Amino acid sequence: MKKRNLLIAIAVFFAMTVSAQTVKRTANFNLENKVAIQGYDPVAYFKQGKAVKGKKEIASSYEGAIYYFATQADKDAFAKNPAGYEPQYGGWCAYAMGANGEKVEIDPETFKIIEGKLYLFYNAYFNNTLKILE
Repeated sequence: MKKRNLLIAIAVFFAMTVSAQTVKRTANFNLENKVAIQGYDPVAYFKQGKAVKGKKEIASSYEGAIYYFATQADKDAFAKNPAGYEPQYGGWCAYAMGANGEKVEIDPETFKIIEGKLYLFYNAYFNNTLKILE
């Protein structure tokens, strides 16, 4: 009985720790109603080299963030390596985060894959931060 109670206590502690980490993590992500990348498919950036809007019907959740996918194959690829497809800097503008740690909205169609990682950039009002890097 004591062993069972200890196992339950450990399981509850682990669940609370994971939940707290997820809340902290998603609080730093660029999410709208828990949806990442404004509903764009994170896998398509890598496979197609372009931004593709995902579908609500083909969605997956990873550590508190919801991702939409254009195809079931993209969802399946994401499930195998979700961290590998997530945008850097929590989906905030890579230029602003790198320059001064500022959380600036992005244009999901303005991106660059660098060393296998997805970086998103602000692009509005004649200010494309990706062009600053090029």
